[in-house]
Amino acid sequence: MFLLYAVLAGLVAGLVLRGRLRSLGAMRLRWTWLIVAGMAIQGLLYSEPVAERVAQVGPAVGPGIYVGSIVLVLAAVVRNIRIPGLVLVAAGAAANLAAIVANGGYMPVSAEALGSHVPSGGYSNSVTLPDPALPFLTDIFALPDWLPAGNVFSVGDVLIGLGIITAIVVQMRRGAGLDRPLLIIASWPRHGLPATRPVGARCGPTTPPSGGPD
Repeated sequence: MFLLYAVLAGLVAGLVLRGRLRSLGAMRLRWTWLIVAGMAIQGLLYSEPVAERVAQVGPAVGPGIYVGSIVLVLAAVVRNIRIPGLVLVAAGAAANLAAIVANGGYMPVSAEALGSHVPSGGYSNSVTLPDPALPFLTDIFALPDWLPAGNVFSVGDVLIGLGIITAIVVQMRRGAGLDRPLLIIASWPRHGLPATRPVGARCGPTTPPSGGPD
C-alpha cells in the first residue's frame, strides 16, 4: 500500500504542477514483462493456497521465490534507468534486496513499527528479529493508523516512493512542455547539476582590444 500512496501522491503533484495525465501514456518502459512477472509471482506467493503448498515443499522455498521476484523487478528498473526518478527506485529496491538477503530471505520489522499492523493470511516476508542484519535498511517505519490499509515500510521503500513520484510528475509535465527544471533535478544523481558561470564572467568569447599602442 505504501507504493500505491506514492502513485497517488505523484498524480496529485503532477496535476498541481500543471502536468497532463494523458502524458503518462507516452512513457516508454522496456522489459515490462519482467515487472509483470515479478509482481505476479509475489501476488501468487501471498495467496493462502499457494503459500501453504510452498511451505510444504520446504522452509527456504518461499524466501527464495520472493527474492527471485525482486531481482526480476530490479532488472527491469535498471533497464529503464534513464527515465527520471528510476535511479531512486533502483537504489531503494537494491537497499530492500540487501536487507532481505542479509536476513535469510525475510524483511525484519521492528516491534515499534509493527504496532497494531497485523500481517494478513498467507505468505509473509516480514519477521521480527532481536538482532537483524542491516537494521537501518529494515522496516522501521509505519504509516499512520488512520490511513486505510496501513503498513510498515523501510528507507528503501521511501526511495522507491520518491522515485515513483518523480517519474510521474516529470512525465506529466513533459507533455505540457514544463519539464526542464524538474529534469535537471531528477537527473542530478547521474549527470550532476549544470555548471554556473562566475559573477562578472563574459557571456561570449573574449576578443582582444583593437588597435595597438600609439
